Amino acid sequence: MTQHPAAPRDGEHDDETGGETGDLTDDGHRTQAEDRDIAGDVVARVLARAGTARAEGATVHSASDGDQLDLAERAALRRVAGLSTELEDVTEVEYRQLRLEKVVLVGLWYGDAEEAEVSLRELAALAETAGSEVLDGLLQRRQKPDPGTFLGSGKAAQLAEIVAVSGADTVIVDSELAPSQRRSLEDIVKVKVVDRTALILDIFAQHAKSREGKAQVELAQMEYLLPRLRGWGESMSRQAGGQVGGAGAGMGSRGPGETKIELDRRRIRTRMAKLRREIAAMKPSRDTKRSSRKRGGVPSVAIAGYTNAGKSSLLNALTGAGVLVENALFATLDPTIRKAQTEDGRVYTLADTVGFVRHLPHQLVEAFRSTLEEVGDADLLLHVVDASHPDPEGQIAAVREVLADVPGASDVPEVVVLNKADLADPEVVARVRLRERRTILVSAHTRQGIDSLLELITAELPRPAVEIDVVVPYDRGDLVHRVHETGEITFEEHTAHGTHLRGRVDEALGAEVALVATAPPRADRAPGAPRVDGIG
Repeated sequence: MTQHPAAPRDGEHDDETGGETGDLTDDGHRTQAEDRDIAGDVVARVLARAGTARAEGATVHSASDGDQLDLAERAALRRVAGLSTELEDVTEVEYRQLRLEKVVLVGLWYGDAEEAEVSLRELAALAETAGSEVLDGLLQRRQKPDPGTFLGSGKAAQLAEIVAVSGADTVIVDSELAPSQRRSLEDIVKVKVVDRTALILDIFAQHAKSREGKAQVELAQMEYLLPRLRGWGESMSRQAGGQVGGAGAGMGSRGPGETKIELDRRRIRTRMAKLRREIAAMKPSRDTKRSSRKRGGVPSVAIAGYTNAGKSSLLNALTGAGVLVENALFATLDPTIRKAQTEDGRVYTLADTVGFVRHLPHQLVEAFRSTLEEVGDADLLLHVVDASHPDPEGQIAAVREVLADVPGASDVPEVVVLNKADLADPEVVARVRLRERRTILVSAHTRQGIDSLLELITAELPRPAVEIDVVVPYDRGDLVHRVHETGEITFEEHTAHGTHLRGRVDEALGAEVALVATAPPRADRAPGAPRVDGIG
């Protein structure tokens, strides 16, 4: 077992490379005692559930959210406090629910205490979403993590005491740990240690429903697990061959063989290769649907944003899609695409994408790249922000950091949609509006600002490029229907020779209309109306 130095006494501090700030009052810095008091206050507020993503209690639904049939299924899998995994009656086996894991949160405080508090609040919300009960927390001020145990040796010993006193069975660290850091910290605290990345992956695994979503999450989990496999005892013993192994296979099969941990790694790599092939095989289906919408000239609007900002609620308010809405992080993972129509009859699609979070694991970004491509191919991006959150600017920055790696996303026109206007602080809203170029304030729950948002979408969607003023024969009603579906009609009249249409269509449809349509009588033409491919 790794030996660690004794915990520092009060008044002492760790080494200069990463330890706590000491008594620097002559330079205007806070003393170590003041840092500890601030950290204690932050942890106390987080434990009081003030401001976490799930602090508001039960989910409140609106009429546009529909029946929410998926919510009962999700609630049936929720862990319940006070229940044990041990069965007292064999008849309970089909109805057993897992007990809540009891966790202690751990974080580092690098600079601003407010940022550390927001991050630790979010970690508490993630832990609760995953099915855990937060018992206590520990926050340390350090310039950088300890390379051995993440925390300083004194704080690690203090953490072990907190775990023992509280009866916790898991420690969750608000950062991604190196495999060696996790092992060293587990040796000290004597319970399971989970980092932020593993916690997010666990939530994704619980909430993924589609075949593609499950494959993407499993691939991300295995990429995370591969360098973190641990072995001891039989796991490190080699698979003997030849007569040593009792198989009597003879020459060519003797030798040390693989250890079990090497065999496990090989199996994981084989499974990862299979998952990549499966995900690659699913991509053409999504690409085909996307290309068919583009061929039909159907514009698309992508909804992206931080997790629990209200993206699904907004989609329901705009389209009545009835997508699952829950006051939880990453409640919906699988992308939802719904058809919508502007006031002037133009058809477009609304796509709800996966939510983002600070320090989103790069394994998930890679696995969900095909899903995020919906943003890069969109004609308009609605960037949904929780206006009631204490740090909306941090959420905006986290989302844009991920989208910067999505091809084409930076070229899509963006509108920042400040959601939850009914709960927002007017000063926070004003602050964000000063920083962002294009914003709109809405509430998906009360429908405040929804009509204005629909008007904005109508104005921002690309208009068809070709103007038409034609008479379509009655035997080509299919073309009239397509003009209604994908074009923009300003005038329609049924005449003796066919349907007189005036409006705008895309180039492909305009060419088809020009082949069969005739020009209207000059008396019926709009002033200055252009001809289409020589019609008229």
